[in-house]
This record gives sequence, structure tokens and C-alpha cells, in this order.
Amino acid sequence: MNDLIQKNNAAAEAYRADRRGFLKHGLLFSAVLGFWTPSLVRASQPAAAREMSFTNAHTGESFKGEYWYDGKYLPDAFGEIKSVLRDYRNNEKYPIDPRLIDVLFVLQQRTKNFTPFEVFSGYRSPATNAWLRRHSDGVARGSLHMQGQAADINQPGTRLASLRASAMGLKAGGVGFYPSSDFVHVDTGSVRSW
Repeated sequence: MNDLIQKNNAAAEAYRADRRGFLKHGLLFSAVLGFWTPSLVRASQPAAAREMSFTNAHTGESFKGEYWYDGKYLPDAFGEIKSVLRDYRNNEKYPIDPRLIDVLFVLQQRTKNFTPFEVFSGYRSPATNAWLRRHSDGVARGSLHMQGQAADINQPGTRLASLRASAMGLKAGGVGFYPSSDFVHVDTGSVRSW
């Protein structure tokens, strides 16, 4: 498990160093992250393709389709994902960490619930993050939402506490529990929970 965490951290560093080039250089990025995500996904099921579906709870827009095929992330899919998970307050878009979508994929496998996730927050611009910090509790100054590495989700048909337990069981990043707001936070940062 420590190897997985170290690889996760190395992949996160590689992602931060070249996240803007991901959509243009998807194959290179897939090679950099390939060592991390297949080991996580392999625990759930072998597959030639990975599909994901989620809806932006604020805009009603959704993504449904393959995002990974035959060992490679699909740049066109990530273009759509970036649009659906944009900061809806100012329409700012930002590349989404492919490992975040892998976390959601494995969560669906673990919960055995293939209902689309509801995403309350994906990418969050620095301006939006600062505004939220001033007007609400629990918003981190250096939130991974601003790096495209976090999502606040729920999954209709899965109890929120069960979703949290499944996410924590992955040990693939941070997991926050917000029952009063009806979501679980997942990210691809260091393994931690609150």
C-alpha cells in the first residue's frame, strides 16, 4: 500500500507539472499515470475500457461515456469532463486530474451502484474558493478543487456514510464527510480524512 501511496504522490507531482499539457499530450500523460491507476482499478475488475457518468448538480449538465480505453486516457472525453466539472459560478474551466475520475470509477465498482454521481463541486477557481472561504465553513485555503484534483459528490441509491466508507477504503487520497450538505469530498491528494 505504501508503494501505491508513493506512486500516487509521484503521479500527482507529474500532473501538477504538466496538467495544462494533458489534453494535448494525453498519451504521454497516460504513460506517466499508467503505473498508478491500473493497480487501483485492477482491484475492482479488469477492463479494456472504463466508463463514467455524473451530473453537475448546479447546471444539470452531464457526462456519460468512456474516458479510458486500452490503457490510455481519452483526451476528447477529458475535454467534456472539464466542461461539465467547470466552476459554474464563472464558467472557468480547468483540466481534471484523470486519477480523480479513476477514483470515481472504482467507487462505482465498490458500491455496485452505477447511478450517475451528483457532483456539487469539481473545479473551483481561486476567486470562487476565496469567496467560499469568506462565506462558509470548511473551505481550505489551498483546496485541491483549484487544481482539478477534487470533487464533492453523492450517489443516489447509496447511503452517504457507505459512500464515505468506500472512499476511505480506497486509500487513494483525501475523503471528507459533509452529511449536512449531503456530499462526500474525494481528492487525489495525500491519504487523509475528516
